[in-house]
Amino acid sequence: MLDPETNHDAVADVGVTGDLITAVSTTPLDGRRTLDVHGLAVAPGWIDMHSHAQSLAGHRLQALDGVTTALELEAGATPVAEAYGEATDEGRPLNFGFSASWAQARMAVIGGMPPGGGLTATLRRVGDPRWQAPARGRALDEILELLGSELANGALGIGVLMGYAPGVAHEEYAAVAALAASAGVPTYTHARELVERVPDILIDGAVELTRVAAETGAHMHYCHINSTSIRQIDRVLGLVEGVRAEGARVSTEAYPYGAGMTGIGASFLAPERLANWGITPRSIVYARTGERVADAVRLAELRAEDPGGLAIIHMLDDQVPADHAFLDRALLADSTVIGSDAMPLTWTSGVADPYAWPLPPAAVTHPRTAGTFSKVLRHYVRETGALSLLDAVSRATLLPARVLGDSVPALRRKGRVQAGCDADLVVFDPATVSDQATYEASTRPSTGYRHVFVAGEAVVADGELVLSALPGRAIRR
Repeated sequence: MLDPETNHDAVADVGVTGDLITAVSTTPLDGRRTLDVHGLAVAPGWIDMHSHAQSLAGHRLQALDGVTTALELEAGATPVAEAYGEATDEGRPLNFGFSASWAQARMAVIGGMPPGGGLTATLRRVGDPRWQAPARGRALDEILELLGSELANGALGIGVLMGYAPGVAHEEYAAVAALAASAGVPTYTHARELVERVPDILIDGAVELTRVAAETGAHMHYCHINSTSIRQIDRVLGLVEGVRAEGARVSTEAYPYGAGMTGIGASFLAPERLANWGITPRSIVYARTGERVADAVRLAELRAEDPGGLAIIHMLDDQVPADHAFLDRALLADSTVIGSDAMPLTWTSGVADPYAWPLPPAAVTHPRTAGTFSKVLRHYVRETGALSLLDAVSRATLLPARVLGDSVPALRRKGRVQAGCDADLVVFDPATVSDQATYEASTRPSTGYRHVFVAGEAVVADGELVLSALPGRAIRR
């Protein structure tokens, strides 16, 4: 049994009553039902702070990757009540929760766009310059008031897609962070561009995030530090370590893939901006057709026709050791949380069927949706030994629970295997657990998980998904 908070890594019985762990014992426990998991590891279920796969199918893929709590914190949702209501009404296998969306608040206040619609609406509008315009007059106050009301409605902090709105004033970002600090919640930031790539940027994204953390006292969570820093990861990590040493609270998160995925209409994917990233249109794969974008003309066509259409962006080559070393430094940095950045499904043909299982070949996504946590266990624990098993488990459980725990009481009972904690548990084989998803077969589930429990109910039993299980609960501030 593995409990990262107490550094417990030894044989033990775990007793569960209802939705709670009620005993952890080195001597045998009696129960109405007993599962013999001799030779397997029992650990807290993985907590994914960065999951855009907020659907039944997305949760199923993530359950088979050991996830028991999937939170949408980077993009968030505004109004947050709509997101919670939809997930509750449909039912979810995994626990779920949302931050307040700064981007959607801006889209409503500055862009004059209808509120709501979740990530689909955000992606469709993300390249629209109207919401990225300066906040003049009372506009900034209205944005802050809207975000404040979302926090009162249970939002788990504020998600800030700053990298998608490069012209927004630094002062606005600082004001959002100050609001978060006063409310005692984190911000979850997709950082602005770095000066190495865009010399005339208003402010370097890493400098901005760390400066705001120091100046406001807000807890700033640096989303997917691997994909926004890329080859500048050492400088960015140096900034983070520097402000931490001075008392600022900055947490970091990474995933083990060299390619990202986002809406093809994003401002930084404009043909004239690709050189900033050291990529070309051929580095982009449009998910709906599977095509590598031929040239700037075709890229412009796709951005006009389907701005919210998802695309994979190959920025680092996982097979090149020098490129992989950048991923390693991001993921292995001190206290880095594992976050998948799991993406919604794109259906390449036919009618989308949210209940289909197994998923048909027509349903595609990024392989990180199905394989992030298992890839870390396979590569960084079993193959290279760069992480101990307990350290890898901690980065998937205890560390994300601590990021949220100060402001979200429910997270103080997760990420741990202790009496009184939630019975969100994974049972897996450390010797065989492995990701199976690839860029060509992106929805292939991970393997090696014998059981996955959410609130004491099996969502994976004897290695098979329990299709009727919907025990996921809303996590609110």
